[in-house]
Amino acid sequence: MTPRFSVIIPAYNSEATLARAVDSVLAQSYPAQEIIVVDDGSTDETSDVAARYGKKLRYIHQDNAGVSSARNRGAQAASGDWLAFLDADDWYYPDRLQLHAEWIQKDATLDFLTGDYEYRDDAGKLLGTSMSQHDSGRMILAKAAGSARVVMDQAHEIQAYVADHFGDTHTLSVPRSIFLDLGGYPLGYKVCEDVHFLTRLVSSSRRIGIVCVPLGVYLIHGSSATRRNPLAAQQENVRTLTDLKQLSQHFPAPVRLGIQQRMQSARYNLACALTKNAQRSAAVRAVLPSLVSNPGWRSLRDVLSMLKG
Repeated sequence: MTPRFSVIIPAYNSEATLARAVDSVLAQSYPAQEIIVVDDGSTDETSDVAARYGKKLRYIHQDNAGVSSARNRGAQAASGDWLAFLDADDWYYPDRLQLHAEWIQKDATLDFLTGDYEYRDDAGKLLGTSMSQHDSGRMILAKAAGSARVVMDQAHEIQAYVADHFGDTHTLSVPRSIFLDLGGYPLGYKVCEDVHFLTRLVSSSRRIGIVCVPLGVYLIHGSSATRRNPLAAQQENVRTLTDLKQLSQHFPAPVRLGIQQRMQSARYNLACALTKNAQRSAAVRAVLPSLVSNPGWRSLRDVLSMLKG
């Protein structure tokens, strides 16, 4: 099967970066069938930037409803059988689609694919790579033993990936039919919505293709939600994961365990943010639920560290 990719770019007030994102898709060695820019109610010149490309992309405008809504809108409108996503401030490397397309053609048993990517700052400085900075990524790199391709299919690998995933939205390739069956990205969440969808996708998958070379760039900048208001971001992170945990009772055991680990980390990060805001009592309350859901030394250590401030 020759995959036909629809690349979906949600954009909100992205006049400064949208062209770079679009150009990176147009430069792919394996051409996308279509590029869909979903303008999520921008108030700047985002629409003018998109208009310069004419028929090279499809432009959809909607009232501001959030990035999940924009991605879902693009998926519903897509004509390709595979979906790939790219935020308007990030960009692909030239072989991003080809590295996935070639593998899809050779192995029809892969449920979805992802891969490594780079972190860079506004000046273009390389800050690191995702797989090398996550425990789950280092585990898969060790399994790959230098190969550019490796299949993630073991229970302990799945659990580690859910607990601390290394593949982000812009490295994800997923069949459109599966995306729609899962309901796409959840609405009403501003942080961790990508983890919510990815975890549900993993729960219905058995063989996941990992490309162990960087497929693109994730831009680190100070205006992101997690850096603009860290406390609010951590609170939203826990809220999103709480919803995911409630949905997980019928997920495979490795996925459920991974969610528990991720929730414990999220509660600890929230407690740290509360402590930095001189809310020590609230910080203790934030980590106490971990003693119930994950009793053990780590949970006790989290509580004690907040008591000490």
